[in-house]
Amino acid sequence: MQQHTSVNFLPETPHIHSEELPHTPTKGRRGLFILLMVVFLFIGGCVITYAFSKSAFNSPTDYDPVTLEPKNPGNFIKRLSQLVFHKEPELAGKKDDRINILLLGMGGAGHDGPYLADTIIIVSVKPSTNQVAMISIPRDLGVDIPGYGWQKINHANAFGEANKPQWGAAFATEVIEDTFDIDIQYYGRIDFKAFGEMVDAVGGVTVEVERSFVDTEYPAPNEEYKTVSFQQGVQTMNGQTALIFARSRHGNNWEGSDYARSKRQQKIILALKEKVLSAGTILNPIRLNEIITSLDKHVTTNMEFSDMIAMLKMAKELDTSNIIRLTLDDSTEGYLKQGYSPVGAFILEPKAGSFEGINYAIAHIFDKEGDVIPPQISVVENDTPEQNLPPLPTTNIEVLNGTWVPGLAARAKKQLVDKQVIIQDIGNTNERPVPQSGIYIMSDSVSPEVVDLLKQTLSISVREGNAPSSSVREDTDILVILGEDFID
Repeated sequence: MQQHTSVNFLPETPHIHSEELPHTPTKGRRGLFILLMVVFLFIGGCVITYAFSKSAFNSPTDYDPVTLEPKNPGNFIKRLSQLVFHKEPELAGKKDDRINILLLGMGGAGHDGPYLADTIIIVSVKPSTNQVAMISIPRDLGVDIPGYGWQKINHANAFGEANKPQWGAAFATEVIEDTFDIDIQYYGRIDFKAFGEMVDAVGGVTVEVERSFVDTEYPAPNEEYKTVSFQQGVQTMNGQTALIFARSRHGNNWEGSDYARSKRQQKIILALKEKVLSAGTILNPIRLNEIITSLDKHVTTNMEFSDMIAMLKMAKELDTSNIIRLTLDDSTEGYLKQGYSPVGAFILEPKAGSFEGINYAIAHIFDKEGDVIPPQISVVENDTPEQNLPPLPTTNIEVLNGTWVPGLAARAKKQLVDKQVIIQDIGNTNERPVPQSGIYIMSDSVSPEVVDLLKQTLSISVREGNAPSSSVREDTDILVILGEDFID
């Protein structure tokens, strides 16, 4: 077999034929994967499936943004048909009580070795117990890549991409399945640009830096290096800073190991998950689809939209207070040691001479018996700091009480203020009682994000036409009327 040591000199690939390559995932689903991946990752795992590709419910507009249920068809016959024939998609792996997801991070266009995987993580979910585990794989691990021989595992994504655009993640999934004797039902790949923009989109993430450290060899443009540093303590990071914090590999003060690096990556992902959840409307799948559309080219996944909905539903039940973690490294108790490939490239390889012990640990990562759990597996308490909510667009909102129930508008205002919605004014309608509650849009510049938050918090629908007779301020953008049907 041919041997190759650098992605910059990818060979011709007669061993992999284009007609044998699996289908490339469609583009329309990639953007939403970015945030949903993070949401589900540590509230239960991010699932991506092929099985429901022909579902009638694969568009964001097919789902109610509050209930996450498919919208009912318009007439009785269609509703009956849905009731009889529609089946909620089941996540692959659920029947076997093990859902595995491969997450890949790479540099992308404009970076040296753009398709070399910089982050390789397997997230596992045990649905029966709602447990979540993370297995971090070092990019220098030596594995047998079909058609290329013994290579670093991070080359698999690049080799696959060289054979067919957008196929790198699928090929890397096959390699990792074969190496660790594990079924990986879903995969997702994200590049640095998308990751940074994703963090910025939610207003940054707050993490605790456990130890101060300096890295004098952080990659810079034109194959150069720059010095980066972090101070101990809780701090809020923007997208660029969070990326550096997660990628740093040569820090001092015990932060230069694969173990420390994987732990920092977990911190960022957990913090991002918390931020996404705390953002309220960002969990609205329709809103997510709008926000992430611009990042479509930077994510590859085989997820269908219907499966994203199934993920969110399942995520509500999963345990994220303690995450089981296995990091493959060359520490004293680690499974790996330093070595060299047949062509002399530095690699990490199993101390035992085979992957048997590692595969056993992965297969039994959820076992509770003390004689089964290897010492390399640890349970990590979720100590992610509280995340600050991203600011909502400035909107003038007026809330009016259309009933004779005293203090109703004030109590509704408190609910909204708790969600960081600024209420301009409260009062009573000119005529009472008003039978139906409603949200009335008074300006064309109103943000859908604010409207969605009002709808979800107060359980009130947007109504067309003129609002009931009221003295409304001239600068009001949104008028909320609390009618007799409002549930306090």
